[in-house]
Amino acid sequence: MATEDQPKLMVVADAAALAHAAAERVMARISANPGRVAICLTGGSSPKQLYQLLGTEAYRSKIRWQRVHWFIGDERFVPESDPLNNMNVARAAFLDRDAPSANIHPIPTTAGGPDESAAAYARELQTFYGADRLDPSKPLFDLVLMGAGPDGHTASLFPGFPATEETDRWAVGVPKANVAPFVPRVTLTLPALASCREMLFEIEGAGKRPILTRLLNGENLPATRARSNGETVWLVDQAALPEGFRGGR
Repeated sequence: MATEDQPKLMVVADAAALAHAAAERVMARISANPGRVAICLTGGSSPKQLYQLLGTEAYRSKIRWQRVHWFIGDERFVPESDPLNNMNVARAAFLDRDAPSANIHPIPTTAGGPDESAAAYARELQTFYGADRLDPSKPLFDLVLMGAGPDGHTASLFPGFPATEETDRWAVGVPKANVAPFVPRVTLTLPALASCREMLFEIEGAGKRPILTRLLNGENLPATRARSNGETVWLVDQAALPEGFRGGR
């Protein structure tokens, strides 16, 4: 990745190294802010090992839990106790043990539909932020964790879906997903996700090599368009890296 507006590509050996590298970046962002910290988590398979790692004594003992707030970039519109619920995975892995309940901010999925849920979450984010308009000089999040789906989606922003083109709202409902599980979703929009000091993608395993090839080639996909107003990092293991990029750039 050569130009300043492109993500920084970081290559590690394997899935375990990827989780450790991601955990260190989470800890670095928490340490860099002496005040209130906001971390935006992600769903999918890639972050599970990271979340388990953050739940170990080596990391949990170093997190100043009282000042760290945990949000989620997208959610499947299922009950909070459902195994498909993204925040439920993070809560079970590490949040419920140590994080104050007031510092955990799940997307509500108990009433109304995805649009109502998105509006409610946007209001919660705006209350936390202290304004209803994003200021480029004042990031909403310290760190946003992201993944890339096989079709190039990130969060629940799917190729060709109207949500990807949203420029004003902070969160929107998605009536149907482009990939399994085919349930409605709620997702933060590209402008809301961009309002961060760092956006960190985790891309792991040989199964991600085809989509990473497309992303590295600059194809117009949501995961390619997702950029932080600060720093954007693609953290990749060797198995996911296309042959022409082996060893990193």
